[in-house]
Amino acid sequence: MSPIDLRSDTVTRPSDGMRTAMYEAEVGDDVYGEDPTVNQLQTRVAGRLGTEAALFVPSGTMANQLCLHVLTDPGDEVILERGSHVFNYETGAAGLLSGVQLHPLPGDRGRLKPSQVEAAVRPEADVMPRTRVLSIENTANKAGGVVYSLERSQALAAVARKHDLAVHLDGARLWNAATALDVPENALVAPADLTWVALSKGLGAPVGSVVAGPAPLIDDARRARKQFGGGMRQAGILAAAGLYALDHHRPELTRDHEKARQLAEGIAECPSFAIDLDAVETNIVMFEVPDDTADEVVTHLRDQGVLVKAFGPSTIRATTHRDVSMEAIEQAVNVLHAYADRAPAPTS
Repeated sequence: MSPIDLRSDTVTRPSDGMRTAMYEAEVGDDVYGEDPTVNQLQTRVAGRLGTEAALFVPSGTMANQLCLHVLTDPGDEVILERGSHVFNYETGAAGLLSGVQLHPLPGDRGRLKPSQVEAAVRPEADVMPRTRVLSIENTANKAGGVVYSLERSQALAAVARKHDLAVHLDGARLWNAATALDVPENALVAPADLTWVALSKGLGAPVGSVVAGPAPLIDDARRARKQFGGGMRQAGILAAAGLYALDHHRPELTRDHEKARQLAEGIAECPSFAIDLDAVETNIVMFEVPDDTADEVVTHLRDQGVLVKAFGPSTIRATTHRDVSMEAIEQAVNVLHAYADRAPAPTS
């Protein structure tokens, strides 16, 4: 029997309908701008996000780095939350590729406050880097998929405008944020200068993300994509998966959130684990295990057919997605209970 894979929502496999759409995709050379399916995807995403233009790119990390690259000059500084993906999981790419400095701030469950951003903006001085970009991540992955409300996003953008900062929105799971808030994606994107959305996480496509924003910035991003090695040829085969996902998988994200809630409530019944149910807002569940035993718990669960990810010495992340059924969630809860029955309670 296949394991119940809760390590990430990136582990999904194309559905039969998506594979058919990929097989039948009309293609051309995208470096020449001649792939009709890529062009259709870019137009569709730009329309959905309320932006002037969009650009299909191979990965979320490239999407983040393209945004920062076109919004900064070497030596500039980017304010962001210290748990953000850009700061933690992109191998120092901002410094390597764009020569920019990252200024991480401790957030409130992964989310920045307008007052702390304003306090972090550098004064104009020859001895200091220039603060040029505010970067926010919605949902905040490392904080457990929590959501920036529309009001907080707008307040943060107001601070950025006051200080002439650009706003970069890491929207890897923006589809989940919009689902949780029951608002259209374009409302969450409106405060940002550049954003991007992933096709390969909750939407279940095998690869790809889309950067979106004003046409001049997207033109700059297209040039930088080529410099970064992201120019693709007959990429319509991949873009077709994204189009299919928008039509058929996007409406199902509510179900993934319901699975996460059921999993979290099951974990809450385990005396050996600790979880904040109020922090479970989308499809990510973070919970604490007895001191420094996360790796041990992950190994035990793996041996029992449940795959999760250690996110610290005593923290585990589980992520629900379209390839895990509600019945599989129930089985995972049973495995977690069996382990918890023999484990000591966490001290924190």
